[in-house]
Amino acid sequence: MTYSGDIHRDEGETKGRYWLTLDGHEAELTYSRAGPGSIIIDHTGVPDALRGRGAGQALVARAVADARDEGRKIIPLCPFAKAQIARHPEWQDVLKDR
Repeated sequence: MTYSGDIHRDEGETKGRYWLTLDGHEAELTYSRAGPGSIIIDHTGVPDALRGRGAGQALVARAVADARDEGRKIIPLCPFAKAQIARHPEWQDVLKDR
């Protein structure tokens, strides 16, 4: 199953966050800015109630799409984000230092 609802984003000077809410539960992906052209994805959190529903993958996909649109590269320190990007060859163009 793939999540297809709204994903929200907040970004400050040094940190950012994507999140979605489904059935009253919130999943999030957090990142830090690493200079003007890179972000470090440091955490993806999906509550048990949303596991298996594509929420985490949708958050990573949105981060990848935004990185492409904004000319940024991603450094995936979060194990979940790293695994998702590794599983999707079409996302690997946004990896920093490929």
